[in-house]
Amino acid sequence: MARTKKLEQDGIIKRYSTILDHERLGYEITAVTEITVSKGKLLEMEKEIAKLPCVCAVYDITGLTDAVIVAKFKNRQDLSSFAKSLLVMPFIERTNTHLVLTTVKEDFRLV
Repeated sequence: MARTKKLEQDGIIKRYSTILDHERLGYEITAVTEITVSKGKLLEMEKEIAKLPCVCAVYDITGLTDAVIVAKFKNRQDLSSFAKSLLVMPFIERTNTHLVLTTVKEDFRLV
């Protein structure tokens, strides 16, 4: 108990959460989307995208694209709406969306 309290106080434990089975909740589609942003507006775009309820993760990355988004959807229509909503955002030049076929591992716990 004392060790846990210290980890909380030191900010190592940020919060507690429940691990949900997304597929059993009806979110059967996982998409990984690369985005390219123009005019130095990457941080602004990432903050807006992170607010969307279907978005699980937003990462700044190195390489040919500027960021990667991981999102979950109940159906193709939801995915389509999401992809189109990204393309109308100002400063997003292009996107490249990948559909996950099989989730081999999805666990962000390190310990």
